[in-house]
Amino acid sequence: MPSLYDRADIYDLIESEDRYKILKDHWANVLRGRDIKSLLDVSIGSGSATLPLADLGVNLSGSDLSEKMLANCKRKAEARDFPIELKCCDFRNVSEYFEGPFDCVASTGNSLPYVSNDDVLKTLEQMDSLVKPEGYIYFEIRNWDKILEDKKRFFPYAPFFDGDTRINLTQIWDYNSDGSITFNILYVFERDKRFLQMEVFEEHYIPIKRDVLLGKLEDMGYQDIQLLPCPSKADALDIPIDKLPWYCVAAKKQ
Repeated sequence: MPSLYDRADIYDLIESEDRYKILKDHWANVLRGRDIKSLLDVSIGSGSATLPLADLGVNLSGSDLSEKMLANCKRKAEARDFPIELKCCDFRNVSEYFEGPFDCVASTGNSLPYVSNDDVLKTLEQMDSLVKPEGYIYFEIRNWDKILEDKKRFFPYAPFFDGDTRINLTQIWDYNSDGSITFNILYVFERDKRFLQMEVFEEHYIPIKRDVLLGKLEDMGYQDIQLLPCPSKADALDIPIDKLPWYCVAAKKQ
């Protein structure tokens, strides 16, 4: 079954100016009190999570495994007249493609759990090698502790529109015997109450616990480790992380 990331045209259908503003506000909260003028996103994809940073004066670079997603990212950056450096590579050896150092090295989206827990830790080391002294590591991730506790399977999203086409999005999660989780992602397209098209994708994740991630940051000498909702709002930063479906982590290098 194909990966959603092979279909950047469908992946980006959920984007809107409202969503862009939400993400821009999120980044404003993350940047508050942090001196970040340059950022490398090692899982930038089509740029939807990262490009709002350029509106906040941050110089962006990015990498991803998907040439198609990077092409969309470049197109969107050019449409907003944002300069950006993009390279196609695996985040497990990203230091071979960028020199750095950067004020912040990030992984946006739920990208880290695509690889084994050991490879996630290797990736954090690669990211760290590109962070300047007193710079930051940042990553976004689903709350795998909560997912493994709740074991929910069905996740319908609110319908959204592409012109006059209604798009219904549902995820169905399979909990595999090896501990991994398969996300079955179903898009159904309708117009005038008539079925037009259905697209089904499959993504495979390996859950990683929060204490493993935070322990690695501490082992690498990071301090001031902050956990925030993702996306975050200035008036809702005190929600217990255990209750959130997604969270993000920002930590300072010593």
